[in-house]
Amino acid sequence: MTKTKAIMIGAGLANMAAAVYLIQEAHWPGQNITFYSLDDHGSNDGAATTDTTDEYWNREHPMANTKGFVARGGRMLNYRTYVDLMDLLQRVQSVTEPGMTAAEDTHDFDSKHRTFDKARLLQGGKGIINGGHLGLNNQDRLLLSKLVLMPDRDEEQLDNVSIAEYFKDDPHMFQTNFWYMWETTFAFRTQSSAQELRRYMHQMIYEFTQIEHLVGVNRTRYNQYESIMLPLIKYLQDQHVQIVLNRRVTDFDFAPSTMQDEITVTGIHMIDVDNGEEQHVDVDADTAVLFTNGSITDSATQGDFNTPAAENMDYGAAASLWKKVAERFYNVGNPDKFFADRNASEWVSFTLTTKNHLLLNEISRITTQVPGNALNSFLSTSPITPLGQVDVNMSIVVHHQPHFTTQKPNETVLWGYFLYPRRHGEFVDKPYIEMTGQEMAEELIGQLSKVDPGPGNIRDKHDAIMDSIINNIPVYMPYASALFNNRAKSDRPLVIPAHSTNLAFTGEFVEQPYQMIFTEQSAVRSGEIAAYHFAGIPMSHLVKNPRYDKDPKVLLRATKKMFS
Repeated sequence: MTKTKAIMIGAGLANMAAAVYLIQEAHWPGQNITFYSLDDHGSNDGAATTDTTDEYWNREHPMANTKGFVARGGRMLNYRTYVDLMDLLQRVQSVTEPGMTAAEDTHDFDSKHRTFDKARLLQGGKGIINGGHLGLNNQDRLLLSKLVLMPDRDEEQLDNVSIAEYFKDDPHMFQTNFWYMWETTFAFRTQSSAQELRRYMHQMIYEFTQIEHLVGVNRTRYNQYESIMLPLIKYLQDQHVQIVLNRRVTDFDFAPSTMQDEITVTGIHMIDVDNGEEQHVDVDADTAVLFTNGSITDSATQGDFNTPAAENMDYGAAASLWKKVAERFYNVGNPDKFFADRNASEWVSFTLTTKNHLLLNEISRITTQVPGNALNSFLSTSPITPLGQVDVNMSIVVHHQPHFTTQKPNETVLWGYFLYPRRHGEFVDKPYIEMTGQEMAEELIGQLSKVDPGPGNIRDKHDAIMDSIINNIPVYMPYASALFNNRAKSDRPLVIPAHSTNLAFTGEFVEQPYQMIFTEQSAVRSGEIAAYHFAGIPMSHLVKNPRYDKDPKVLLRATKKMFS
């Protein structure tokens, strides 16, 4: 059913992609598209800390120190797989590099700063570990091969099967270098969905041959807000698209349905969070509604150098609205699978800003690599898992500098995260979730000291490093890994649910053939599908997606690596 106007609920990457395709492929005037959203960052964020303090989730948690920069998270790109994202970025201009599209900007930067991680895994007493030796035994290889060889038609065999359950007779898997790298590269947990792990094994199968160096990883010139989101925002504003922020959409009105399955949105209820005013927007028959039905950064809160991030118990703005739709219609998924189990989804991250490059240089010395190559994961030296095994304590990403356009030449910004925030630090005896920014910096220096090859030790410069820190922002994200939560295929709605006349679901909590979640690729493609559907453009016009899992040469190289 074709439309001529659209309302976008959520201003993340998926809906912005949909708007670009509606304008460029369907030739809609920009003024026919309106966004309502709490913010325009989505999960591709990054900002000066002062820009985030008044955002919706932070208003109830004022910060004493608002210096420095913050990125709640960061995601790595991959040109080979993220073909829809690169198609989108080719359609808009970079906001930092004159004369380049956003895609050309990223290609240009990446070609001059290729990733080659020399210190993917580190462990006390061993230093840099040879991650090229995956450490798999024959049982590990057998179970991984079954995932790789499972055809798409049989994927529902993994409905509601966690990774832990899939490998229940093979606990050795969780002691391999392969697992340590895979869980921290993509943010899987043992509680996560084996079905999603299978998709990653299919679409990222070529990573077997290079995961220890991350040579397949591509990066943007600056943080993803400035390099991805701002080019889209500026393009849409230039096209006269209306982007209305500080709005929390709370409910939909639906047309009556005799069979209670036809989905037709007739109105939208929202609150202006600046003044608490309730608002209502009618939705006519010519208007499509594109709804991003979950956000991994919803309910995220920030702390500062002396204050831990508060734990916000809100179910999440997008998920709360999805839950209301799911209570009315039977074919739109089950949000509780993703947003009612924080134990499976929560993270704590931190963004550390320094006034000089002392810490940066020490990390480069210890890891033997320049900034921009690193995803360094620190393995424990004692068992920390329920199975009594070692695991990764924390990971850091040391960006190419500057990571923000307003960053001063003498400043350094780096990012890190704790995948299991209820675990205790080794150097600060409290759970990571309770740590201040100062304590997280202490934990980082401690982890680096354990793997420092000398001469000397980073601890010799402890006081100077701590004095150099402008701020360190802890961020608690209760739903950072929610999209990996254990699930069945039916727990996520299709982009266009059956019997929907004007409502589409977009983002990373929708079900799409083949797509991995937690990627800009899946987000963009969901918006592209929704745009083409409501514009009447055949799905055959969608960007063609490669299937490396069906390439014999790729499979052969992966098999050889698995047995190395």
